[in-house]
Amino acid sequence: MLEPFAAHLSGELGRSPHTVRGYLADLRSLLAHLEETGHEVAELDVPLVRAWLSRARDAGASRATIARRVAAVRAFTRFLHREGVLATDPGPRLAGPAQHRSLPTVLDERQAAEALSRAPAESPVGLRRHAVVEMLYATGVRVAELCALDLEDVDRERNTVRAVGKGDKERTVPVGAPALDALDAWLAEGRPELATGASGAAVFLGARGGRLGVRQAREDVHAHLSAAGVDSGPHGLRHSAATHLLNGGADLRSVQEFLGHASPRSTQVYTHVSVERLRDTYRRAHPRA
Repeated sequence: MLEPFAAHLSGELGRSPHTVRGYLADLRSLLAHLEETGHEVAELDVPLVRAWLSRARDAGASRATIARRVAAVRAFTRFLHREGVLATDPGPRLAGPAQHRSLPTVLDERQAAEALSRAPAESPVGLRRHAVVEMLYATGVRVAELCALDLEDVDRERNTVRAVGKGDKERTVPVGAPALDALDAWLAEGRPELATGASGAAVFLGARGGRLGVRQAREDVHAHLSAAGVDSGPHGLRHSAATHLLNGGADLRSVQEFLGHASPRSTQVYTHVSVERLRDTYRRAHPRA
């Protein structure tokens, strides 16, 4: 059932290739557990899944790994029930661990200004690195969304980019002048040096002329920020962009749309910044603080 389930995940639910690969790896482990314990897929129930999860915990699996495994099983048992393999769906009775969200390093506005004001190296890689960092901070897009940008996704008349996020959901994000200047420099002087017949319409290119990969983009960001004395990466830039928007007075709903979060719960992780700012203001201004 794994092959039709993979088609269901990508085709019907719009899950990313990364999510599909992760779910299938988890489910292969579950099926191996069933085989070892002498059970059939049609016997899948909550105690069997809990025993499998318990083995993973004992082997040192992280909270995030357990949560992903629970999500994979829930999707799988729902599919099996729909296909008539399972008489009842045990998925709703599976409780995942509460997620502890660790926040990435947030650049303060001074650090961001210093890191982004560094002149790029006069080379295709230097121009690309500078443009990648500027665009990530200006737009708050995920690094995979940035790497997926095509030339037609950049609207210079409106100063926006079209990003395709999780579940193939599109959103339009504004871009500031410094980021557009860095992008123009890359497109005019850097990209032509790396472009080949296989480059297609990709905005950012790797060393061999193909679309820039996520791993290389991460290396670009870490290298640029490290040179400025900042230990952060692409998600740190995304987090910093959201934080600075909130500091500047943006409401949570606007930041949710900016980041492409499906639920405001995902965006609420950023409100700690506003709370800290309120606490500082309170200490300075309230006579009984």
